[in-house]
Amino acid sequence: MKIALIQFKSEVGEIEKNFETARRLIDGAKNSDVIILPELWTTGYYPKNIVDVESKTAEFICAAAEKNNFNIIGGSTIAKVDGKIFNRCIVVNREGKIISTYDKAHLFSYADEGKIFTAGNKISTFEIDGVKCGVAICYDIRFPEFIRKIALTGIEILFVPAAWSLKRFIPRQILTKARAIENQIFVVFANSAGKSEIINPNGEIICESGIGEEILTADIDLKFRAEVIKNMNLLADRNIFVD
Repeated sequence: MKIALIQFKSEVGEIEKNFETARRLIDGAKNSDVIILPELWTTGYYPKNIVDVESKTAEFICAAAEKNNFNIIGGSTIAKVDGKIFNRCIVVNREGKIISTYDKAHLFSYADEGKIFTAGNKISTFEIDGVKCGVAICYDIRFPEFIRKIALTGIEILFVPAAWSLKRFIPRQILTKARAIENQIFVVFANSAGKSEIINPNGEIICESGIGEEILTADIDLKFRAEVIKNMNLLADRNIFVD
């Protein structure tokens, strides 16, 4: 499976400019199976004046997926529902159809996210090209019990759109490696601030981006995951009593 991570730092509040940047980068990632965008790429992270761009985002990524015949993990966008504001990821298949949505469950108190956003209350899993996948957004990766809950559904790949400050790069990379190792999954981390990466189930970096605007591509071999699990099946060896 060929995955393309779209990395760029959106300008806060410059919605039209951010969409144009995303369009240009997506067009440069043709011949991929899956595209992933970063967290809140539509508005930047995050504007003081909250604008609901969910419909515009959905229309944009659905059209891009159908045009280019690839799946899109739509990063995340601001969505307003019944007076509540969510940080929402939209997942679209090759036919341009929405197959899943996910609202960020863990809100980053350091950035006062809880004063703006409402936390999601469900996990999201879906199949793309016959492969079961899940999604988490940025800060979610710090919560192992949450990622384990997703992993227990049988996912092979976890997609993580993020807007993670490079000031906290070292703990972040430890976290992505740990989540990959303990759940024996691929972790695909697309970060607006840079240093996006794909981690294999052994915690090894398959590829890593630089700091600036970039399209990072890599092929992942799902047979490798099967071999890892064949040799040591961590989830099967769990002691439920201890949990």
